[in-house]
Amino acid sequence: MTEPASLSAGAEQTQKKESVAIQLMKHEKEVGVPSNELGAASAATDQKEQSTSEIRRDYVYSSTGRPEKTDMIKSLVMDQDASRNCELYLPVSSSSAVESCEDSEEDMYRDAEEIEREKILLCETSSSEYKLSVSPEMDIMEYCTKEWRGNTPVAKRMRKGYEAVAQKFASIRRVRGDNYCALRATLFQALSQATQLPSWLQSEDFTMLPENLLSKYDWIKQWQLKQKLGRKTGEISDEIKEYLILLRKKWKNISEIKGPIEKQEACDKLFKNEEEEYSLYEALKFLMLNTAIELYNDDKNGRRVPVFSWLLFARDTSNNPCQLMHNHLNHIGHSGGLEQVEMFLLAYALQYTIQVYRLYKYSTDEFITLYPNEPEEDWPVVTLITEDDRHYNIPVRMCQETML
Repeated sequence: MTEPASLSAGAEQTQKKESVAIQLMKHEKEVGVPSNELGAASAATDQKEQSTSEIRRDYVYSSTGRPEKTDMIKSLVMDQDASRNCELYLPVSSSSAVESCEDSEEDMYRDAEEIEREKILLCETSSSEYKLSVSPEMDIMEYCTKEWRGNTPVAKRMRKGYEAVAQKFASIRRVRGDNYCALRATLFQALSQATQLPSWLQSEDFTMLPENLLSKYDWIKQWQLKQKLGRKTGEISDEIKEYLILLRKKWKNISEIKGPIEKQEACDKLFKNEEEEYSLYEALKFLMLNTAIELYNDDKNGRRVPVFSWLLFARDTSNNPCQLMHNHLNHIGHSGGLEQVEMFLLAYALQYTIQVYRLYKYSTDEFITLYPNEPEEDWPVVTLITEDDRHYNIPVRMCQETML
């Protein structure tokens, strides 16, 4: 199925009028999920009221057709960050009404000390001298004490969250705070514990993926790589192919290292090589696009898909893979990072379970969130830490083996 590069004005108006509720009710009918099992979910900040942009579903269906228990999947269908950070490929009538209110919202709940702390952090990460992608490890409670000295409810909750994480992990490694941080943290953890090459990386067709997709979907010619525009189709295909080959090579080399110290040194060396590092992120982004296309086509052909796939394409800015590429994937690493629903997409692309300690959700059932909610038994697990669902750091030195 070939996706259109753009939509007609009439179709555009129709999409603007469609509500996410109608789209989800359609899917409920198809899979037999009762509508009364949808409710409002808690918002990203614990002081806020429940948000209509988050969707709770108690029972959904996995790709295997089994009902699976989930605590929370965020749809973010009217995501403010997407409206704020990128020029939309398909204009949405309501986008002008979306305010860039991130700072004003946060300042309501932070004291002057915490605001100043973030300003210092931003200055450090934007400095031309700050090139270290993953910093050396430090004691996790020492890091917490340094970062959260305030007495606001938010600071107290963060300290409680770090104390809980410290029961499992002794140290933390700070990840460079650019718009690649979710990809960086996930890939670093995956490579650090890799013992074999994943089956999807062993496929003979793996490196032919760019050529195969471009032959079916003309709009992929507008894929953006590392701020370079205007490439010819052959150039795009060849460059992405090089990135995929590099990903397989690095994964294979690191997975074959037996000693944990030597393996860690190899990872540290890779993430100090800026050219190779960013090439790997572009490979991951393309794998996410491929996964999105597969899920979209499966849904259109009547096959069962995970619920996050419905929500991914229920957003006004990503009704189909073409829009997802233009309005989201092309901006990752440049003007925006991964949104919540795209963390699910990353997990499916890598066939890894991403376990995240969401510190601002401490003392709730969302404190530890799994992407996907019901992980496959044979998928490896990587663990991340976030304070705000925007920036991710890495916990290391497990106090005891973490098993799901």
